[in-house]
Amino acid sequence: MRGHPWIITKAQREELWRRYKAGETLLRIGRALGQRASSLHRVVQAAGGVAPAERRRSPRVLSFGEREEISRAIAAHESFRAIARSLNRAVSTISQEVARHGGREHYRAARADWAAWQSARRPKVCLLAMKRDLQRIVAVKLQQDWSPQQISGWLKDQYPGNPEMRVSHETIYRSLFVQARGALKKELVGHLRSKRHIRRPRHTQDGRGNRMRGAISIRQRPAEVEDRAVPGHWEGDLVEGSRGTFIATLVERRSRFVILVKLPEKRTEAVVDALIKAVRKLPTALRKSLTWDRGAELADHAKFTVATDVQVYFCDPSSPWQRGSNENTNGLLRQYYPKGMDLSAVSQAQLDIVARKLNTRPRQTLRWKTPAYILDSSVSTTH
Repeated sequence: MRGHPWIITKAQREELWRRYKAGETLLRIGRALGQRASSLHRVVQAAGGVAPAERRRSPRVLSFGEREEISRAIAAHESFRAIARSLNRAVSTISQEVARHGGREHYRAARADWAAWQSARRPKVCLLAMKRDLQRIVAVKLQQDWSPQQISGWLKDQYPGNPEMRVSHETIYRSLFVQARGALKKELVGHLRSKRHIRRPRHTQDGRGNRMRGAISIRQRPAEVEDRAVPGHWEGDLVEGSRGTFIATLVERRSRFVILVKLPEKRTEAVVDALIKAVRKLPTALRKSLTWDRGAELADHAKFTVATDVQVYFCDPSSPWQRGSNENTNGLLRQYYPKGMDLSAVSQAQLDIVARKLNTRPRQTLRWKTPAYILDSSVSTTH
């Protein structure tokens, strides 16, 4: 049973931040907690993607147990002096506690403890909010498209003997993402390279920070892949929808034939398993290679190759043009699945229908033949 979108318990919040810092997607966390990903996104966004520091009760203040002792003692008509003596507290501490929370007649331990916990919140003043000169320098450098790491390193170099003019890159990120700090304007986020509005864990399971182990560069692809002379060489990518939903697209280079694959999520295990299932349906003659970008969703590419006997080649970073056929097909796909659409409700059967439409549509680059016709012709000539 899914929880109410606005009711997230303390235990769920703790589990949310633990999983989020470990790099799990909000979609996956939501499934584990029985919450909507959109509800969890509100919690994460409010904190700028930075887990709030755990609140701890000072040993100097009354504990909940002590407040229960006070409540029981009041019910037994004991004096403040007697209560203070039994708790080893000052009489004034007890009298002020009772007076602050309704007096002898209305004092209740649970209500008093909750009120004290809430009133103890103190907004911590941000470093950049206190140091206006430093704040102005950081803002100017951000406007010049410097990264927080570059700014932090530059400040250390420029002010070696003045620690008051230094700030960590993490503090800059937090000041940008947590607007309640009131230090840096929200518009400055637009100067960050990622354009992201919340902090993401460095080693996210669905992100871009993971290195691709054992990746074979596109520069090592056989010449037959480049000239499109032989069928069976594919380009692949993910099409993203709203709420962390995705579709995998596979495009055969010679014919531009497309296969659409429904994905339950973006984790490499889910993506690779779905691709294996789709590729295994192809004739052996059409299983030669796959070219992908550097996305971590194909981190488990070795498993894919073992299961399908299809070698995977990876593009250079930030080079989508190296998968031109796939990029073009993804653009055509937006006619059916526009940006911002939730793709979770799209079934594999519906994807197959759209793929069939694309594959039976004449293409100028194929001299007005269809991808299905070119693929069939290519396969028949190889037998």
